[in-house]
Amino acid sequence: MAKKKSLFECQACGFQSSKWMGRCTNCGAWDSFVELSQEQVKVSKQTQSQSNRSTPAPITDISQENIARFSSGIDELDLVLGGGIVEGSLVLVGGSPGVGKSTLLLKVCANLAKSGKRVLYVSAEESAGQIKLRADRIEANHPNLYLLNELILENILAQLHADRYDLLVIDSIQTIYSEEIPSAPGTVSQVKAVTFELMRTAKATKVPIFIIGHITKEGSIAGPRVLEHMVDTVLYFEGDSSKELRLLRGFKNRFGSISEVGIFEMTQKGLVGAKNIARRFFDRKSATIGSAATVVMEGSRPIILEVQALVAESGYGNPKRSATGFDSNRLTMLLALLEKKLGLPFNQYDVFVNIAGGIKITETAADLAVIAAILSSFRERPLSEESIFLGEVGLTGEVKEVMMQDLRLKEAASQGFKKAIVPSRPIQRSELKTYIVDSVEKIVDWM
Repeated sequence: MAKKKSLFECQACGFQSSKWMGRCTNCGAWDSFVELSQEQVKVSKQTQSQSNRSTPAPITDISQENIARFSSGIDELDLVLGGGIVEGSLVLVGGSPGVGKSTLLLKVCANLAKSGKRVLYVSAEESAGQIKLRADRIEANHPNLYLLNELILENILAQLHADRYDLLVIDSIQTIYSEEIPSAPGTVSQVKAVTFELMRTAKATKVPIFIIGHITKEGSIAGPRVLEHMVDTVLYFEGDSSKELRLLRGFKNRFGSISEVGIFEMTQKGLVGAKNIARRFFDRKSATIGSAATVVMEGSRPIILEVQALVAESGYGNPKRSATGFDSNRLTMLLALLEKKLGLPFNQYDVFVNIAGGIKITETAADLAVIAAILSSFRERPLSEESIFLGEVGLTGEVKEVMMQDLRLKEAASQGFKKAIVPSRPIQRSELKTYIVDSVEKIVDWM
């Protein structure tokens, strides 16, 4: 009698091994391996070999595919998607509970239904009555919008093929399961198989599919990482559910750029595009100690932000370094630079930095503003509310020029700023009075 071969699968990333391991060698997760049954092994092999065999062809003989798009009815979402919803695309939307994933997609469904498209919204978590309450609140009622409470994938696909629909929304992917796979919903085998079938259906029928995914405590999509690789687009919601503003950022997009970000505002009628965001992140009317303004680029959009700093004497031998919305490692580097170049005793002070508005800075153009805010708090000197700070600070103390400086200065001038502290003069003529600061030492002279 042949010996039974065991197969173990990591529940964090889907990595398979012939023996149990305490720590996954692929993703590093501990105690995540589960032994698969013979039926699960059979289904896993079928899923991996279900794609039709194709033959290679010279790339010169391949015709360019025309990408057909249509608008979602929400400009901010169209911006992040690269110009609109692509026919036959599979889009994954993630975010923390209560951030507005279901609300946004329900609004998109309503917009498309009002434009004449038939939309199917599948909910495996909420009842039809609960969705109806949300639809009444955000004015998303239309006869072309159909609701379906279903957990079984085969029934969902049967309904999709039975009637003609122009969009399918799955809420959420972790609760849908296939009857062909003998495992619980949300497991690696289920998520992989369900996502694979949805992807194949989207490509075959040219129906775009949006799927909502839960996130873990670390902020990533729950389930195997292969889920993000299988879909065409991955969108994440950022922002505190207790605040009005939400950011929708693309982390993967096969049909557009991932540098764009959509800004939404939560209202009584659901998530709507923030039309005027110029003063949403910065609204200071007088000179304030420990506060400096800067301009960051979110894709092609300049946004004015307020950098706040607090420097206080440390009561312990090990001073605290805390940053919200800013890289804490970069804050430590900037403080070490100030100690080295200016001789300031920050080793005796606690330093806290906060980016107002809940946005996270991912570029280095705000370095000069962070230093200005820290020095302002340390010396108890307020900074002018009419000044803007732009510049990347290196380890040598040199202040380097930032990308799209002219565009940033133009945005600052349109919002009433009068002075700009920058590392080099702008190429184009600016309405701002510019002060050149090419080293950290000169920022002290200016202040």
